[in-house]
Amino acid sequence: MSHPVALNDTTYVAGQIDPASLSSLAAELGIRRVVSNRPDHEEPGQPTAEEVRQAAEAAGLDFLFAPVRGMPSPDAVAQTAAFMDQEGATLMFCRSGMRSTVIWALAEASRGADPTALRQAAFEAGYDLTSLPL
Repeated sequence: MSHPVALNDTTYVAGQIDPASLSSLAAELGIRRVVSNRPDHEEPGQPTAEEVRQAAEAAGLDFLFAPVRGMPSPDAVAQTAAFMDQEGATLMFCRSGMRSTVIWALAEASRGADPTALRQAAFEAGYDLTSLPL
């Protein structure tokens, strides 16, 4: 389980999260919603999306299950972007945080964000988006 890192003022990304930590993460980081980009059963023993959804809702958080294998589809990017448009901070996660970072960058680029700034923010969070076409 990993601790979230900030991509910007309202978006955090992490590898697999512990559903039991959502209440404390919400209080610590001001998170209002959680996006799971991790398909169920990707790895033995990982929490399912349903387990994370239940924990998120018990913590008063909104939840979106937008699983991605490989590059995200335009629909997954649009769905995630719309979810992130709500007020407050979003926590996105997958196995390592990379797919979530890619979706975030594609969503922000679709709204006109500077690709160089997106790559720099991802790099500072520990993710290399050099080869991602933005």
